[in-house]
Amino acid sequence: MNELEYATIISFALLGSIGHCIGMCGGFIITYTTAKISPEQSKFSQSFYHLLYNLGRVSTYTLFGALFGYFGSLWDVTPLTRAIMFLVAGVMMILMGLSFAGKLNFLTKIEVPIAHFSWFKKIFTSQLSAATPKSFFILGFINGLIPCGLVYAMLVTATTTESILGGALVMLLFGIFTIPSLFTFAFVVGLFSQNKFRALMIKIAAITIIFFGAWTVNKAYLQYDYWLNSPKTEEVTEMKCGANMKCGAGKCGMGKCGSK
Repeated sequence: MNELEYATIISFALLGSIGHCIGMCGGFIITYTTAKISPEQSKFSQSFYHLLYNLGRVSTYTLFGALFGYFGSLWDVTPLTRAIMFLVAGVMMILMGLSFAGKLNFLTKIEVPIAHFSWFKKIFTSQLSAATPKSFFILGFINGLIPCGLVYAMLVTATTTESILGGALVMLLFGIFTIPSLFTFAFVVGLFSQNKFRALMIKIAAITIIFFGAWTVNKAYLQYDYWLNSPKTEEVTEMKCGANMKCGAGKCGMGKCGSK
């Protein structure tokens, strides 16, 4: 991946987190903040707890990125395969952008309410009542498991790296640059809950994500064009056996050679 692609991931995370993550994870943050953090605690302590939560969330994304990058490395990823992956990611981004703009109901269809599952409730409840710093990290870690359209698109991108480290880096960058909005939200809930401010940010995020989606679809086209116009057949080379003999590739020494 080049610098422009990493810059795209960063912008996607920054804008997407304001337009979508706050709405999706805001209730989660308010719940643990209300239950586990006292207003009397120092700002340093509060910041430390919110940081642990976000580190847990980013850790989940990074592990998934490494896993999907590894899956990509197992395949013989041809330009055609890469084109299909870019197409899937690009179309998802466009549909998400249209969902942000209120034109589609796409995100609610693909984001399963995992919080309704009993195992999730059990872990969440136990960590919500725990009084240790580790519990904030665990809450963030399980929050990273919540199905999210933005995460889906980034995981497809992580797969195209065909590398454990490459996939991990994609998701690490994505996770880190969703922290500013969620970290700020934990302290300044009122700002992000203002209808005019959030509506404006959602519109900006919608336009930007649609643009990123179109750019990713174009990358799919370029990969497809490269695959379409690249040589598809392999030339069979002849191998000479001795001075006056010849045979097909891999046949020497197997009794397959004949006289010239």
